[in-house]
Amino acid sequence: MSSCICLGPKRAGKTHLLKALQDPDSIDETTYSMPTIGTGIYRIHFPTKSPNGDKHRPPPADTQVNIPHGGKHLPKSIQILEIGGSMAPLWRQYFEDVKKLIYVVDTSNLCQISAAGVLFYSILTEPRLQKVKILLVLAKMDYSYRQMRNEALLMLQMSKLQKQIRQQVTIVEASAVTKVGLDPIYDWLQRP
Repeated sequence: MSSCICLGPKRAGKTHLLKALQDPDSIDETTYSMPTIGTGIYRIHFPTKSPNGDKHRPPPADTQVNIPHGGKHLPKSIQILEIGGSMAPLWRQYFEDVKKLIYVVDTSNLCQISAAGVLFYSILTEPRLQKVKILLVLAKMDYSYRQMRNEALLMLQMSKLQKQIRQQVTIVEASAVTKVGLDPIYDWLQRP
């Protein structure tokens, strides 16, 4: 099992997001992907900063070398297990030994947000996930209007949920196409 899993309703943008994290140049306005049936495994290599401050992506390597950061060693990559939205009734089978969970919501689809909230709440109440770090990704922000973030959080009842849950939920707005939000996701993934 993977210590990091990616969940969300069908067609929320999980595959696009993970492919963009894997190789930002692989996703653009013309990219299309089929909904994931089953699971997919993605190895995400974290960008590194050069001495002049520019970020670059290291070529994939089989060796796991740690880099020092504030007295701690951070991993150079992480493996993420994507579980398709159509498998929501089976998600619980993948919760053993999970340390981090990415939950993706399509903010451009108002009809999906309420259903996504119900699924998200079922994840938050799962006993095996009480100590898991959770990243809520408001995806497809390039397709939605600016106020959509607030509407999505309202429909997901996040202010109410955060008072009732044990988990720390980090919220990031992202777009696989425009690359907005990828850096905060890399940072969250790299943190212990």
